[in-house]
Amino acid sequence: MTVRRVQALRGPNLHAYKPVLRIELDIGPFETRPSSSFPGFVERLTSWIPGLHTHECSVGRPGGFVERLRRGTYLAHICEHVTLALQNEMGFDVGYGRARGTGETGVYTVVIAYEEEEPAREAFKTALELTLAAMLDEPYDAAAAIERLREIADEYRLGPSTRAIVDAARRRKIPVRRLTPTGSLVQLGYGIHQKRILASQTSDTSALAVEICQEKPLTNRVLRNVGISVPEGRTVRSADEAWEVAEELGLPVILKPEAGNQGKGVMVNLRSEAEVRAAYEVASQYRGDVLVERHIEGDDFRLLVVNGKMVAAARREPAQVIGDGRHTVTQLVEVANQDPRRRPGHSSSLTRIRLDEAARVVLGQQGLTVDSVPAAGQVVKLRQNCNLSTGGTATDVTDEVHPSNARMAELAAQVLNLDIAGIDLLCKDIRRPVGEQGGAIVEVNAAPGLRMHLQPTNGQPRDVGVPIVEALYPPGATSRIPIIAITGTNGKTTVTRLVAHMFETARQCVGMTSTDGTYIRGERILEGDCSGPKSALAVLLHPRVEVAVLEVARGGILREGLGFDWCSVGVVTNVSSDHLGLGGVNTLEQLARVKQVVVESVAADGAAVLNADDPLVAEMAAACHGKVVYFARSPDNAILQAHLAQGGSGVFVEDDAIITAQGSRRQRLVELDRVTFTAGGAIRFQLENALAATAAAWAQGLNPALIVRALTTFRSDHRMTPGRFNVLGLAGRQVILDYGHNVGAMRALAEALPRDGQRRTIMVMGLPGDRRDEDILATTQASLPIVDEYVLHDLKDRRGRAELEVPQLMRSCLAPDTPHHFAADQREGILLGFQLSRPGDRLVIIADLVEEALAVLEALADMEVGEEGACEAPVSRSFE
Repeated sequence: MTVRRVQALRGPNLHAYKPVLRIELDIGPFETRPSSSFPGFVERLTSWIPGLHTHECSVGRPGGFVERLRRGTYLAHICEHVTLALQNEMGFDVGYGRARGTGETGVYTVVIAYEEEEPAREAFKTALELTLAAMLDEPYDAAAAIERLREIADEYRLGPSTRAIVDAARRRKIPVRRLTPTGSLVQLGYGIHQKRILASQTSDTSALAVEICQEKPLTNRVLRNVGISVPEGRTVRSADEAWEVAEELGLPVILKPEAGNQGKGVMVNLRSEAEVRAAYEVASQYRGDVLVERHIEGDDFRLLVVNGKMVAAARREPAQVIGDGRHTVTQLVEVANQDPRRRPGHSSSLTRIRLDEAARVVLGQQGLTVDSVPAAGQVVKLRQNCNLSTGGTATDVTDEVHPSNARMAELAAQVLNLDIAGIDLLCKDIRRPVGEQGGAIVEVNAAPGLRMHLQPTNGQPRDVGVPIVEALYPPGATSRIPIIAITGTNGKTTVTRLVAHMFETARQCVGMTSTDGTYIRGERILEGDCSGPKSALAVLLHPRVEVAVLEVARGGILREGLGFDWCSVGVVTNVSSDHLGLGGVNTLEQLARVKQVVVESVAADGAAVLNADDPLVAEMAAACHGKVVYFARSPDNAILQAHLAQGGSGVFVEDDAIITAQGSRRQRLVELDRVTFTAGGAIRFQLENALAATAAAWAQGLNPALIVRALTTFRSDHRMTPGRFNVLGLAGRQVILDYGHNVGAMRALAEALPRDGQRRTIMVMGLPGDRRDEDILATTQASLPIVDEYVLHDLKDRRGRAELEVPQLMRSCLAPDTPHHFAADQREGILLGFQLSRPGDRLVIIADLVEEALAVLEALADMEVGEEGACEAPVSRSFE
């Protein structure tokens, strides 16, 4: 049995509109051993993971999967369900999975939904181990394995505060992107509308306010200045000084780190010199000096203020256990920590209680040690502070807070300029004004934990993530930017650049990804092939981007899924033979299914722009959740006509002009003779690119006048669209530079460049080695009608092929009398092609490395100028 591959698809993908693991699993000899052939297997497996009893499977009811196990099913299917069940045990709410045969005996594709990638990978590994142990009746400590998985999950899962905000954002359809694998830094929104959160701290939180809150004496001074009641106190730097201040203030006092958080090192109700000195030793372990304050009698309350309004309140109790007359304090704590709600850290609703030095000081105040056996019913406090992070509990009191107390908390947040604040208040009765009972605000937290409000130990939970999201994005505020995603076999880079040009013409900051780089406002920030999800993310994370125009390639969809959750416009230019035989995509129909993922990602209020002249593309309309805009070269296209008859939208050519239409309404947008890069519509593939881009911008709502301006100013040259049918002049030769590497692109090129009896055509060509032999042959054959002489070369990356294997394969298509030559690489090929050509010839370069090709041509142009000296050299300069 072999796990061939585990792949994380992090965005919308072929299998689901959610993150999934895609696993290629070869179950080997288990292909002939169904679950029913292993005695006792079902009982062992379900005893280790009782949650499997709830799985419905294809039976469609709880218990369905166990029925399948008893009837007989196979290892891949079982691992799918066990992985899901283990993730449920880890606290992740996932339920989607699939196991399907690949056509190869014993090899399956297993697809499993996940919330956090690394815990899901570990869950699958454990599922495989556990299932095999149950099948083979081998010893296995399932409980320990599940506990280990829970610890891994605690490391990776979002904390309760962050998760509450993220969940509220997702309910609002606000994009969410976690920026660190284990931390709580999360981006909400895209581009110029992005906000960030780190737990309950937001990008709107004042850094100055945070600094003030970290210095508790300064916080008290600021609050006291506006009449808010705060306890008297001073900072100290020694135990002697602490006792001196305690005597001045009068006992009891509290000691806490000046710059502490989460209740760490806080010791309260200290009534003797010994207690003060012991408390100092605890508090001084943390950063900064130690603060000694007058003790305020009363209960500990936390009031949460968001955007100037109190939204929740809780009464907190310190960590404690209740004696039974039989067990020691240590044993009672062990029992309390067995509560499934208690986990290490802050990942669950309650934190485990720790018997550390602070707990021992508090026990000493009660005349106890960790080995004492408290009487039955005796309440034993283990902390004086009430923070949940030290094992405390909380009771919701939101509806009991006196209005004057709420106003005081709101004023404290306002004075400190905090968008979100946790106000710690000590008083005897929260239902009465604090001023009447000697209470005070004892601390203000700039990044308050939300657990006590989300999951109080007692009382009504409060979904405080909602007001936080509403503060960041008030109702009606947008969190998204337009995303125009463009895919297809050919033309997608030109369409991408043309759409970007349209929105740049509208003076918008465009983020664009393509096969030759990532661009922000026309400036390239990343080089290379940037048509995958990581490049899309770079655009969406950029704080200045107003519109994202993203080229989406097949490889990125198969490798990771899309780099966004959904788009406003999805464009499919065409589907033709390319990359077949790679990544499990062997037919045109399968390739179309990959491209269709972009259509499926179109938002309900968005649009899919589809090529009505390509049947495989046109039928993708059925998968679109939004509206459909077809484009076609002629108004006579039957699909377009039917769509318009039903009130749909389309873009087409009629009477030598580009027309936009909705239902029976027509608008003559621009005459083709003004769209120069299409040569007045004569270059068919460029015309299709113009129609697709026009439809995309029109669907997005761009002003038609701006679309026209962009169409009439767009140029298919090496500056605006490098490597996309660039027509250059060089030393009297016409040079055509194009990136086309497949049969569809070559046919389009042949149509645009019919053989001219007065002009000899030399083609310099290299093709990728990872294509099927039949695709390489078909691409070469498509060039035969226009080429008189060939220079065939290897690419720098031969992709598994032997030296000159691909050029020799291409040569096999040529007639015996066709002149041809071999070159080692693209650079050598271009130089040889130039040497073989003469003024008046046409030199066609099928470029793999476009920038390298342009650099070689630039060098040749400069060389011609150098040879001519100070003469006019008009032909050489035409390359510029």
